[in-house]
Amino acid sequence: MYKVAIVNSRSYGVVAPDVLENLRRVAQVDFLDVDKTLRGKPLAEKLSGYHFIIASVTPFYDREFFEHQKDVLLIARHGIGYDNVDVTAATEYGVIVTRVPGYKERDAVAELAVALCLNVARKVCLSAGYVREGKWSERGKIVGINIKGKTVGIVGLGNIGSRVAEIFSRGFEARVIAYDPYVSKEQAFKSGAELVDFDTLLKNSDIILLHAALTRENYHLIGEKEIEKMKKGVIIVNAARGELIDTNALIKGLETGKIGGVGLDVIEGEPIGADHPLLKFPNVIITPHIGANTLEALRGMDESNANAILQVIRGEPPFEYIVNKEVLEKGTRAKIKLSSH
Repeated sequence: MYKVAIVNSRSYGVVAPDVLENLRRVAQVDFLDVDKTLRGKPLAEKLSGYHFIIASVTPFYDREFFEHQKDVLLIARHGIGYDNVDVTAATEYGVIVTRVPGYKERDAVAELAVALCLNVARKVCLSAGYVREGKWSERGKIVGINIKGKTVGIVGLGNIGSRVAEIFSRGFEARVIAYDPYVSKEQAFKSGAELVDFDTLLKNSDIILLHAALTRENYHLIGEKEIEKMKKGVIIVNAARGELIDTNALIKGLETGKIGGVGLDVIEGEPIGADHPLLKFPNVIITPHIGANTLEALRGMDESNANAILQVIRGEPPFEYIVNKEVLEKGTRAKIKLSSH
């Protein structure tokens, strides 16, 4: 019987128990908590015997893992990003890697990004704290900014970034500019955005939102040099990947007043503790990577992972979800019938 490990993602099956039941008809399904730092051979030993792994953002599945875990046929990322999976190594060892199609999380993540932006711009959490502390009379200290009329810069205009652009341009009547070398001017225009180069976005934006995938090229995309080019008082929102921002540079920007506020759903080294240095700033809002945590998005993610696994069990290639399509031609550990496409 096939075995499925759901790793560091206990929400799976809670939102969509019927989807979980469909999997359990054809496989043994286990929920496993794994130390986020575990990798390589120790991780392979921990997950020995499992044919399918539904993976969260941690741990990292590296080359050594694929070398020693001989049973795994497919790793299904319970999300859009797959930067914690060595896809090249997976392909070499005949392992299929899948992810959730971007449209499944589009609205959920976009809406949270907007919520973070509004929270920072209007100091919502800070104001609510005043009320809880009996400081209603100090409300005059709380002064925010309007979004209407501001220039909103979006880095990454894919599924989520394009939805954010729609909301800000059509809902708030903001000027939206965007940087994305993989999107045409026509595509950007449909979302209500104007394509610009990265420097232009940094220099002209009142608000900057990050919606780019994490790659080797854009690690610490926002660092000291980039922050220096920004407007004084800029608001930065990141609902993509924490490693897109150099945390030390962000702290420095907050200390100097260059950055007016920050909203993060992701952060380097997550999860973080209550003693993290960013938490000392009253103009910083951090949520625990909940961008896709809506009933609708989680169900879509559950269905995507289950569908990919069920297709492979039936010998069908999971074309809608697969990341490394070249593995189908190279040869997979799973018995896939390409003619079924």
